[in-house]
Amino acid sequence: MKKNVPLPIEEINRMNAIAYELMVVNALIRANKLKRVDRRLQVIKLMLEGKRIEQIAEKLDYSRFWVSQLEKEYREKGLVEYARHKYGGNNRSLSEAEETEILRDFEARSDAGDIVRVTDIKKAFDEKIGKDTGRGYIYMLLARHDYRKVMPRPRHPKKASDEVIEASKKLT
Repeated sequence: MKKNVPLPIEEINRMNAIAYELMVVNALIRANKLKRVDRRLQVIKLMLEGKRIEQIAEKLDYSRFWVSQLEKEYREKGLVEYARHKYGGNNRSLSEAEETEILRDFEARSDAGDIVRVTDIKKAFDEKIGKDTGRGYIYMLLARHDYRKVMPRPRHPKKASDEVIEASKKLT
């Protein structure tokens, strides 16, 4: 008959620490709303559950190298820094007040009945910041300030000509 050998206190403490960290990771996963952070937390959850790198990589569709890099980052930085969302930010050239100041001039012109073009706004914006920007940036600027209004085209490019329309009316 086999005797029950008690576990050393260090092993019990290690198991308790893993169980506590797994509980914290699960709470972070439930509270998280960002897909990228969620997948990173899933790596740690599976690691704490005792899965191997190959199993984690296959389950989450990551490469084994990337899983090992994520585990290394977790061990070096800890859970709080690992779970923090580090991506995104304000990549604007001007503050919101400066953007509003530029747009205010064009708003006054449009209220007076003038047609305001994106190219004009782009020129003013480029002069203010001192470098050339893309049109897409200006469209995002306008959308950010709720000014974007796309003018509809006058007619559909595939619309039949007036002669074809009249001919089809005569057939029916």
